[in-house]
Order: sequence, then structure tokens, then C-alpha cells
Amino acid sequence: MSESTSLRNSTAKPPAHLPIPAYDLQHQQFRSAFEILDQAIRARAFPCLSLAVNHHGKLVALNALGRFTFEPDADQVTAPTLFDLASLTKVVATTAMAMILYERGILDLEIPVVAIVPEFATDDSRRREITIRMLLAHSSGLPAYEKLFLQARTREKLLQAAFATPLTAGPGARAEYSDIGFIVLGVALERLAEESLDHFCQREIFGPLGMTKTVFNPAASLRNSIPPTADDHTFRKRIIQGEVQDENASRLGGIAGHAGLFAAAGDVAIFAQVMLNGGGPILRPETVALFAHRESTPRGTSRALGWDTPSSPSQSGQYFSVRSFGHLGYTGTSLWVDPERELSITLLTNRTWPDCSNQAIRQVRPAFHDAIIAGLEMNH
Repeated sequence: MSESTSLRNSTAKPPAHLPIPAYDLQHQQFRSAFEILDQAIRARAFPCLSLAVNHHGKLVALNALGRFTFEPDADQVTAPTLFDLASLTKVVATTAMAMILYERGILDLEIPVVAIVPEFATDDSRRREITIRMLLAHSSGLPAYEKLFLQARTREKLLQAAFATPLTAGPGARAEYSDIGFIVLGVALERLAEESLDHFCQREIFGPLGMTKTVFNPAASLRNSIPPTADDHTFRKRIIQGEVQDENASRLGGIAGHAGLFAAAGDVAIFAQVMLNGGGPILRPETVALFAHRESTPRGTSRALGWDTPSSPSQSGQYFSVRSFGHLGYTGTSLWVDPERELSITLLTNRTWPDCSNQAIRQVRPAFHDAIIAGLEMNH
């Protein structure tokens, strides 16, 4: 009998890391927040969404709105629907894996990347100064993004291209959010763990936390039940549904340090509650605090280790505290965690449908976050 089945069949309290379901009144409490999202769907900011809000250890909202596409007869989204998390993979999988390896003494944040990934060395001697910490903090000097998939036809070729990507700044000189850095980081962590990213995360993170709706490369049988993210006319020449939208991650077989994870909003909320609780049962509070704390260099960075923190203006809105941390995903996903408010807000959308051009979510997201907090404060 599975853990979830045994919980349903008994009066046992759920594990301490799970937020307690308490969303019976969500439509009253968060009416204005949900209306913002309804209006966004009507204005075609995105076809559909799923959301979850944790507050003081309770799951106070779990909701889904819209249809998979803008067609009136498209499938309706539900709370258990999986979404392509895009760069939330960086925190829910890759950074979490780094935290665990760090805590076990396997990962040294100050070790040069070339000590683990010798292929990362080129004629540019500056690359030898790049540390694991710099990859996590996006201060390695690697560029934000390169269309490596256009030249590299296989996983091996794409990794070679990532390892050889020229620096656009000196190590530690500036913070520039880098997918390339997280592709390299994912490989470094796999080599340290002697295990693939997906297997490690399933055994050490998703399994122990009961995140049963979190997976790399969803089974083919699930694909039709996942909202599509793109009608790809150029690279794959098909509708992208139930497979990773990110083209570099696609070349990497759907499993990469920067993208590839799919999950339901309720599972992301479980992960968020673990972060709010200080990491138990998979991490210690000191480790979470270290990784979630904004880096002091480079000057002006908003980055922590793997995580981002609210800048001004922030996609988290106006009210998240300075101790907050979170992340965004290209497909229109986000997670923000505020230890001071004991609050987390998960929002998953497919704003990239059909062609990635729509940026309206940038106005929707902060307004939604502010309205959730207003709903919470009216309740107290």
C-alpha cells in the first residue's frame, strides 16, 4: 500500500513536511486574485494555469483555470495537471541536488569546475577560476543562452558545445543568468553523485517528499493530459506537448540541469513547504539558509545559490520580504517562498503557447502575487 493510500485509509496525521489542505474558502478569500488570472486568460496572456498557495503550513489555495489551448473545445486544466516547469527545474531539481551533495560533503562550492569537468577547460585560462559557486550564482561569465541545438545533433555534441561556450565576462565580474552554466552544473553534479540527475532526484527528493506528480520525460501515455507549450514550426516541426519545450534540453534527451522537469502545482507546493520548514526531511536548515541567501558579489546581484531573490521591481510583487527567494520559468512558471510570512506561491502556466512571443505574464504575475497577499491579510 502506498503512503498516500495508507493516509487516506487511516486517521494518521500527514507527514510534517506536507502542507495541510485548507482551501475550502479559497474562492472567497482569493476572489480578486483569481479574477486577475481569469481576465489574463480572457486577454490571452496564457491559455491555462494551475496554482498553489501555502501559508503557515497550510495549503490555502489549490486551483486551476482555463483550457489547454485557446480553442473553446480544448481540454480543461485541473489541479493535478502536469506543466513543463522550464527553469524551475534549476531549483526543484538541480539546486536541490547540489544542496544534498553539499550537505554530504561530496560537493565543495569553491572547487573549480574543471576539476570535475575537465572538458570545460579551453585556451581561455580564466575558465580555471570558475567555481561551482559561480555556476550556482550565475556569475561564471558564461552567456545567458546559446542556440546550441542548431549545430549539435546529439546529447554528446550539445554538451561539448556547452563546455566550449566562450565567456562573455570575467569569472565573478558580473551576474548574468545563464542556462549554459546550469547545463554544465548538471553534468558536474551527475559526475559527483555518479548518477544521472533524474534518478538522483527521484530517489533523494521527489520520492521521499511524496512528489508523485513530478517527473522528467513524462510517459507517452501522459502526454495528451499535459498542456502544450509551443507549435514549433522551425526546430521540431510539431506541437510540443508532454515533452520539454526548451530546445537545448530536448537535444539533451529531456534531462538537463537547466530545464526538463514536469510537475503539478501541488507537488511544487510540497517542495516549497519543505523549503519553508528549513529543509526537513531531506535537508538541514543551515543548508537551505546558505543557498537561499543573496550573494554579496558581484555587486548588485539579486542571485542566491541557484535561487533568485526579489529585486526592484520584482515578479514576486511588492510584498515579499527581503528574505524571500524564488525562481521563474520560461514557459510561464514561477515559485516564490517567503520565510518571514511563512508563505509560498506557485503559479504554473503555458504562456509560450503557441509561439513564445506573449510577454503579458510579466504584468499578471506581480499583480496576482499582491492580490494573494491582500487576500491573506484581509483574513487576519
